[in-house]
Amino acid sequence: MSIQKNSDRKHLDEKVLHMPWFVQQFIDFKRPDLSPSTLLEYIRDYESFFGWLRAEGLTQATRLAEITLLDLETLHMDSIVGYRLYLTTRAEGTNTRVTVSRKLSALRSLFHYLSQIAEDENFYPLLKRNIMAKVEIKRIHKPKDTAAKLKGKILEDEELLEFVGYIYDGYGRDVEANKQAYYSFQLNRERDACIASLILNSGLRVSEVVNLNVDDLDVNNKLLYVYRKGNNDETFKTPVYFREQAKDDLLLYLSLRQSRYKTPKKEKALFIALPNGSHEGKRMTKRAIQEMIIKYAKRFGKPYLTVHKLRHSFATDYYLQNDIYKTKEQLGHASTETTEVYAHLTDKTMSEAIERRLES
Repeated sequence: MSIQKNSDRKHLDEKVLHMPWFVQQFIDFKRPDLSPSTLLEYIRDYESFFGWLRAEGLTQATRLAEITLLDLETLHMDSIVGYRLYLTTRAEGTNTRVTVSRKLSALRSLFHYLSQIAEDENFYPLLKRNIMAKVEIKRIHKPKDTAAKLKGKILEDEELLEFVGYIYDGYGRDVEANKQAYYSFQLNRERDACIASLILNSGLRVSEVVNLNVDDLDVNNKLLYVYRKGNNDETFKTPVYFREQAKDDLLLYLSLRQSRYKTPKKEKALFIALPNGSHEGKRMTKRAIQEMIIKYAKRFGKPYLTVHKLRHSFATDYYLQNDIYKTKEQLGHASTETTEVYAHLTDKTMSEAIERRLES
């Protein structure tokens, strides 16, 4: 099992114990089909909804685990409208349309299970009335809309190489006056540049990068073996190719991995961090990689750039040279519908390239 999936499963097992018994039953029903990460999001969405029910006096429960099926059965449509309004207008931070849609979808899945699948001892549905069946959830994730939001927020053309080059050299010049920042830069620049280069030349997800072990890397054949999202066979790793540009960056980092990060021989992780005061290195975390990319992106002049947008940057560039099916396979998408985003992005990229050529 991957490191990230193992961590998510542990948190899921802890959180689900504080849920009502019927939610625990629903999560167990879904375990074979959904990843721990997805189920963890479900739990967080139910925490939000049940917490709102308590705050609004729509249940007598003093704890989340005490929410009853009757509490759900007796909800009015006005209550669901009120919850949707709460999600979009609450003072401590509103949710995007996509987030609201996801939270309502999570509720629909639970209510559908309780009213259509789960049974009591007399073979009757656990939930006699399903208010969420009346709620229409409009599809938000249209590839064309997603592409429009990404436009101008990913790296294009020469910027892919320039960003990696900036991590190697430019950032150091920018923070030279800050001794602490400069020391950290000198310690980690080869590793950080390697991570950025690998994502920009393979399209790996950040969780896949975190889970990589040294043994997963075949430098000569430019191959990585990764656990892919949605693959329920946890004993099988998928081969993923990376481009030639990442090869030298990987070899340079590998030559420093053990000595610079005091990496013990028992540590299998490819990417290592050496925490302050620690005597030996350990596997980098997902958060550390995310924050690292944001740090460089801000100084590079692309404050909206994230580690996931590096994946989008690779995908857009890759799609310009390959068809949608090869791009889908390289990225590990479940369907070509997700990959269509890059078709819309590259249409714009190509039209702009033509305009630039005509102007010159």
